Amino acid sequence: MRNATVVAAVLAVAAGGTYGATVLSDHGERRRPGPAAAPSAQTIQVKRADLSDSQTLPGVLGFGARVTVKGTGEGVITRLPAAGSAVASGKPLFWVDDEPVTAFFGDTPFFRPLDKAGITGRDVTVLVENLQALGYDIGPRPRQSMEPVAGSTAGGIGTELTTGVLDALKRWQRDTGRKATGTLDPDRAVVLPGPSRVDAVKAQLGDPAAEDVLSLTAQTKSVTVKVDAGSAGSLHKGDKVGIVLPDTRTVPGRIVSVGTTVQGGNDSDAGDGIDATPTLQVTVRPLHSADVAKLDAASVQVVFTTRTRKDVLVVPVGALLALSEGGYALQRPGGKLVGIRTGLFAKGLVEVSGAGVEEGDVVVTAS
Repeated sequence: MRNATVVAAVLAVAAGGTYGATVLSDHGERRRPGPAAAPSAQTIQVKRADLSDSQTLPGVLGFGARVTVKGTGEGVITRLPAAGSAVASGKPLFWVDDEPVTAFFGDTPFFRPLDKAGITGRDVTVLVENLQALGYDIGPRPRQSMEPVAGSTAGGIGTELTTGVLDALKRWQRDTGRKATGTLDPDRAVVLPGPSRVDAVKAQLGDPAAEDVLSLTAQTKSVTVKVDAGSAGSLHKGDKVGIVLPDTRTVPGRIVSVGTTVQGGNDSDAGDGIDATPTLQVTVRPLHSADVAKLDAASVQVVFTTRTRKDVLVVPVGALLALSEGGYALQRPGGKLVGIRTGLFAKGLVEVSGAGVEEGDVVVTAS
């Protein structure tokens, strides 16, 4: 009986071990990883579209370069404008001995009194153009001359000062509360490149007139960007750009100028032992001033479109198959390979061309 019991126990243990081994084996089979799945693929159609490449560069939003205005002549400053004030043609810029110093727009400063008919010069041209812009009739159109400018060693095209211009000057003086003398004194006028904004007031009341009085900027805001001189050739005045503001909004802009003076490189500005990348300054202006109305100055990003391909065949970059002999192909759903040529890569797409590819063709692409 004892022998039978031992045999039964051994059989039971053996049976249990077999069952346990079976269970563990089944569990192992369930936990063992299966074969790796093949990379998934999907099909797409070859499409026709416009493709463009872009470059994003940092820029500075502001009112542009500052120009310092210096007074001339005798007297002391008695009134000054407020920072941020707009400067208009024919309006006082500041006051000396309680007499207004008027802003005019042009490219030649007044360097002598304009008071006698018959004198000729580019300063006369500035007076004539400003009086006409202010709506004053100057009579018969003054004669243009290539003779040397009176009172100057420089020659050039100048306008003759006529009695009609002097009469218009008197009317303007009378209308603006000045003494109608018919004489424009250069100490009482400042010639500026165009509409401006008072950026900062440098002088104080009581300072001598012949000092730095204030600094001016443009009235409209712009963005200055330093662009690698080697790639600036693809940028042109009038090109559209995107301006990314500090709040991440992107607003439209346009290139208004591309500089012609290279900065950096091997010049002294780079510092000892530093070969800085040569750059050109590009100026961009927002299309809508309201987009940047709340910003006087800020660091921004400018997105330039550097290359554009219009109406070309495109596929996702994932559709390209590199060939062992070089080049690329597209794969049909059935496995056939079609050799193609690639063009512009941009935004995850690539331009493709070749005899075997047409718009609407179905090709395989990686998902």
